[in-house]
Amino acid sequence: MTAPTPRRAVLVAALAVATAATVSGGGSAAALPSSPRGPGRTVDNRFWHSHEHWRAGTHRGTTPAAGARPGLEIATAAGRMEYADPHTGRKSTWEYATWTSPVHRSTVPATEAIASWNARTPAGTWIQVELRGTYTDGTATPWYVMGRWASGDRDIRRTSVDGQTDGRSTVWTDTLAVDAPAAGLRIADWQLRLTLHRKPGADHGPTVWLAGAMASAVPDRFTVPAAAPSGTAHELAVPRYSQETHAGQYPEYDNGGEAWCSPTSSQMTIEFWGGRASAADLAWVNPEYADPQVCHAARSTYDAAYKGCGNWPFNAAYAATYRGLAGVVTRLGSLTDLETLVRAGIPAITSQSFLPGELTGAGYGTAGHLMTVIGFTAAGDVVANDPNSPDNASVRRVYQRREWENVWLRTKRHNAAGKVVSGTGGVCYLYVPAAASPAQVEALRTVGVL
Repeated sequence: MTAPTPRRAVLVAALAVATAATVSGGGSAAALPSSPRGPGRTVDNRFWHSHEHWRAGTHRGTTPAAGARPGLEIATAAGRMEYADPHTGRKSTWEYATWTSPVHRSTVPATEAIASWNARTPAGTWIQVELRGTYTDGTATPWYVMGRWASGDRDIRRTSVDGQTDGRSTVWTDTLAVDAPAAGLRIADWQLRLTLHRKPGADHGPTVWLAGAMASAVPDRFTVPAAAPSGTAHELAVPRYSQETHAGQYPEYDNGGEAWCSPTSSQMTIEFWGGRASAADLAWVNPEYADPQVCHAARSTYDAAYKGCGNWPFNAAYAATYRGLAGVVTRLGSLTDLETLVRAGIPAITSQSFLPGELTGAGYGTAGHLMTVIGFTAAGDVVANDPNSPDNASVRRVYQRREWENVWLRTKRHNAAGKVVSGTGGVCYLYVPAAASPAQVEALRTVGVL
């Protein structure tokens, strides 16, 4: 039911001493922002995706591409490089071009940042996404690699990059985090660098449709204030898939279906929006396996360094490989935000962790698990498609509002041994049509994503 140790669970071990002074008791609640754009906000999102966006920044061989979905492409190679893939041992030569974004001044002096990107990478192409921040003392981080990515796995292995640190901040799989936030250091601004690769002499390359990041400074908290329910029931007809259906299948992708909560949730949401894997995409899957598209999702989100399918941006990028879909990773501040999205027709894939008994009706505990929120009852309880279910028919669950709210939004919790470990602080994946409706755009603006 769980992926490899979540990046926040790893992060908390490194920060435990530094943040001890900011954690009070075990039952205190920090205030949530009154609105995503109001005083006390804890999350800032910035994504480039329009033709005007792609014209900005610094181009070295790249060019903005017009069309129904504007993007960034290679106009002419800026140079060549050799890449030795650490996961295959193969060395290959690639042409490349780069785009460096304008500097984005975050409205939230941040302790963490997570990049997102949406791209098309035909055979013989791939992209690298880097992020560089400026600390509040005026010094800069290195250019950190936030992902080396391709939609397939024939040319390179999709991967995060371990071991990146300057002694003040560290990349934990997909999250750039300040090492000692209790000391007051923050990331004041940041920029992205995209490197597009193609085989030498090729007349085509990748296209990047969206790139950006979410920066956040969510306070340490074991409990969160309750958000009042809207009083209106609403539920979206999201397909239901169980990860347990795939237990033991393709163990080379993170031990098989037992750990596929993230790609299973992604596939449910992709199909809600009409995305369908082609017969060619599924040809490699054993025809005896049910729901082969879930196996395809696991292979398409697998991070060779993390050795799992739970890399957050890799899941969002996978969703965007389906025609007309965009995907980002962000944090939301309350269940009110989730209700706003659901009322606009947008399901959300949420990340949470909890002990057995902390979420009534779940029947399990987890150090990190993804599920898809599809609605709310009139009483405000959460309706979720939980992939940790024995079969597809039992995926739909109703969880008590107050319990679910706390296990999703908290950043600190106690594990079964009584040790303080981390929660995700409201992380979610949002997949929406690239040409979203006015109501969907307004909902995304209301929760601070646009």
